[in-house]
Amino acid sequence: MSFSTRDGRNWRPDYLVSIDPKKCIGCGRCYKVCGREVMTLRGLSEGGEIIDLDEDDDEVEKKVMVLKDEGACIGCSACARVCPTNCQTHTPLG
Repeated sequence: MSFSTRDGRNWRPDYLVSIDPKKCIGCGRCYKVCGREVMTLRGLSEGGEIIDLDEDDDEVEKKVMVLKDEGACIGCSACARVCPTNCQTHTPLG
């Protein structure tokens, strides 16, 4: 499938498909630049389990971004450009 910009230049969207919780520092920069609510902040337990932040905060080792609505991603890659840890994986449409 071929896509183009408004003035006709070729453009290939790269869609967000995963976020590595081991690398993510939960800074929220990606969340702030995404206008599509593709991601959300969750907790990561000491055992590496993703948990809701409204659960027992004593179990939260750190906060990380996770995919909330993968299908809403438009492939702009703005989130990747602001990520200081390069924790995201993007891929073009199959």
